[in-house]
Amino acid sequence: MIEKIIDIKTDAGACPTFTVAPGDGAYPPVIIYMDAPGIREELYDFARRIAGEGYFVLLPDMYYRLGTKRFDMSKGDPEFARMFEAMSSLTNALVIEDTKGLLAFLKSYPSAKAGPRGCIGYCMSGQYIVSVAGAFPNDFAATASLYGVGIVTDKPDSPHLLAPKIKGELYLGFAEKDKWVPDNVIPDLKAALDKNGVTYKLDIWPGTDHGFCFPQRPAYVKEAAESVWKIVFDMYKRRLKP
Repeated sequence: MIEKIIDIKTDAGACPTFTVAPGDGAYPPVIIYMDAPGIREELYDFARRIAGEGYFVLLPDMYYRLGTKRFDMSKGDPEFARMFEAMSSLTNALVIEDTKGLLAFLKSYPSAKAGPRGCIGYCMSGQYIVSVAGAFPNDFAATASLYGVGIVTDKPDSPHLLAPKIKGELYLGFAEKDKWVPDNVIPDLKAALDKNGVTYKLDIWPGTDHGFCFPQRPAYVKEAAESVWKIVFDMYKRRLKP
């Protein structure tokens, strides 16, 4: 595999982005939108796993406006406070702005094949990948959210309000128990997607809690996590490799 960290130009500056391609040549692009703990080796491994299926993968450091932010969650509450502070610096509008830069980069980079793009987001980025699916409907053909938060809110920029614009396919995997996802979210999200004829699959994974996809988390559930990978890769193959 070919791995590089590239500064990608955005309206706010330069976003350090981990990139990985299976080898020489051009491949369908997939963007990973990170979870709240941010850039770490565990996410690099996710990028490598997706690349191993035949994709060119971008993993942008979404906290780049704050400098280089890394968190050691083993330190407890002080690190969690720093993490939540960083997380609160992001908005749907800022992520859409950054995605514009990422998509512009993909149009000219030799490892990125022209055509449909995919994306995947975890935790805080569930809201962001639904937002970009609606903001860039002609780019994103396959979008996956795992235990995403903030997808349905009472704010005017709530991602579910973009359902009328979404053209691609969505996969939405929720944990059975998730204190970050209010009870109204899943039914309201389904209603919006159904009303607008969006192609999607939504699962609630039994016996799981928030974070179940990450092997280094106490919440990790291998069977559910591996099933999610299969569903996502099937969608990518169907939508990104016509």
